[in-house]
Amino acid sequence: MSYDDFIIVVYLLVETLYQNIVTKPLRSKGFLPALSDTEIITMELVGESLGFDTDKEIWAYFKNCYQHYFPKLGSYPNFAKHCANLVWVKDKMMKVLGSLCILDNQDSRPTKPYLIDSFPLPVCVYQRAKRHKSFKGVGSFGYCASKSEHYFGFKAHLLTNQDGQVIAYTLTPANTDDRQVVFELTQSLQGGQASLVFGDKGYLSKALQEELAKLGVDLQTPLRDNMKEDRGQGFVSYLKRTRKTIETVISQLSQRFNVQTTKARDLWHLSNRFIRKLLAHSLCVQINKQLGNPPLRFEMILS
Repeated sequence: MSYDDFIIVVYLLVETLYQNIVTKPLRSKGFLPALSDTEIITMELVGESLGFDTDKEIWAYFKNCYQHYFPKLGSYPNFAKHCANLVWVKDKMMKVLGSLCILDNQDSRPTKPYLIDSFPLPVCVYQRAKRHKSFKGVGSFGYCASKSEHYFGFKAHLLTNQDGQVIAYTLTPANTDDRQVVFELTQSLQGGQASLVFGDKGYLSKALQEELAKLGVDLQTPLRDNMKEDRGQGFVSYLKRTRKTIETVISQLSQRFNVQTTKARDLWHLSNRFIRKLLAHSLCVQINKQLGNPPLRFEMILS
């Protein structure tokens, strides 16, 4: 589709989600913003999808190229403030999309597995960590095994479905054990229809598996080399093959959406930046599904 069509499609999706979330006016006092909340969120998500990494880049793109679509677009400071104030709306939109995907999966036969993983969110160069002030007392030192490197900041945790749609997410200090957040990430799966969740070796724990099983969540991970494998080669191969989806999602978030480049100076703006990128990724997945494309082939959306 063309860039103009892409903007319109994103706006319609955002408007639909917004109407389901916001049932009464958000502001009861003061002057209303010149731009509507859905216009602001549309610009944010389109900008992120096109590779613009900051509020200023997004604002400048629409100011210079699409002022006719958003004629009331004003100054950059007002735009940036409006973006940050809508973080909870974008968070709600992600939760609505996640809930819809869970319902779709429960209606399918057989149900498909969910995927869980984490990745680092450094907030500064490691050598400067001891002098870093913005996230002092909030971030922590951590280690990324896949990159064999230490860093200072946070760890992002994701739960996705087999299409690559993010179902649940959270941010924790970098030194958090992946297994500590599994109950939080799988909360929407607990207590209902049995759900299969695939993780890597970082989630390996018999006690954790047993506790999750009581809640209807079947957590499966690869075993260590010194452990006996009795699940069958077919299942093990399926587990490893299926997990590539969430690895692709993390790769896209890092390379296409620059999620690991932290330019925020406080947790509020960091959360806004993180959630905005997740929502942009999620809408691209939904658009591809509507177009009949492979969900994670984002290059097929724009012509």
